[in-house]
Formats: sequence, C-alpha cells, structure tokens
Amino acid sequence: MTASAPTLALPRWAFTPGIETEADHETLAMAKALVPARFNGFVPARHPALRYGLGLNDAGFFWESHEILEAVWAAAPQGGRERILLRACIQIANANLKLRTDRPHAASRLFGEALAELDELGVRKASGAGGGFADAFPTAALAGLLRTKLAQPALSRADWVAIGGLGRT
Repeated sequence: MTASAPTLALPRWAFTPGIETEADHETLAMAKALVPARFNGFVPARHPALRYGLGLNDAGFFWESHEILEAVWAAAPQGGRERILLRACIQIANANLKLRTDRPHAASRLFGEALAELDELGVRKASGAGGGFADAFPTAALAGLLRTKLAQPALSRADWVAIGGLGRT
C-alpha cells in the first residue's frame, strides 16, 4: 500500500461457505469503499484495495480475497489486461477455497482456468502506460507455479497458491 493509503485490518475470521454462517462484511466494506466506480485506463499496481485483496489470499482469507478482487475487477477498464489478470487471481482464490473444503478436483479445474487466463494475458500487448497491475505483475512466475501444481497427481490443502508475494514491485 502507498504511504497515504489507510491501513486495512484483516477480517475477524475467514469465511468458509457451509461452515460459518456469515462473513465479516463490515471489514471488507472498508476496502471496497476504496475502489472507484471505474479505473481510468488501467488498475494501478499499488492500488490499496488491489494489494489488500491479494494479501487476503496470501493470509488464508480466500473467500474475502475473491470478494475484494471481484470489486476491483468490476471497476477495471473493459477489455483491459488487468481484467484478465484479475480473473486469474479470482480463480486462484476460489481454487484455494476449494482446497480448504477438500474439493481438489474443483481446485484443479479452477487453477486450469486461471492458467488459461494467464496464457491469454501473455498474448495481449502491454499498454505501455506503466504502473498498471498487469504490466507490473510477474505473470510467467505465476503461470509456472500453476503448471507445477497441475502436474501433481493430486492436490491437497497444502497446495494452495499465494499470489500477492509474487506481485511485489
């Protein structure tokens, strides 16, 4: 996050559908409030809601990560590279949640969908604007990590994928 960005607290608990009855919507609302109605041109790599959503995934808040990243995705420019990368990150957070609920086949499918998004991103030209999430993110490293996971005979809870640490710029 930038020096002027507010410090966003982690949710009070990690929501897992079918286990908890409610998510910590109050905490997530503070991050969602930082997302503009529309980003102009691209999603900044250092936008606090984006960084928060990626960090939530890496802290084990997979459902919450999906919620924040989906809000950023909705505000991203239509047809932009950031929307593709955000879809991949959302799929990874969903796959991680599936691993938590012991659904490894669903997780593999979602990791595969995320990899397809990253492959699509690889054929799209960078905007040249600089500072955009898709321009700054190490897509090849994430794609390689997903390929390694998908090559395993079976996935377990321990095979969840961190994405925020890869995107440190």
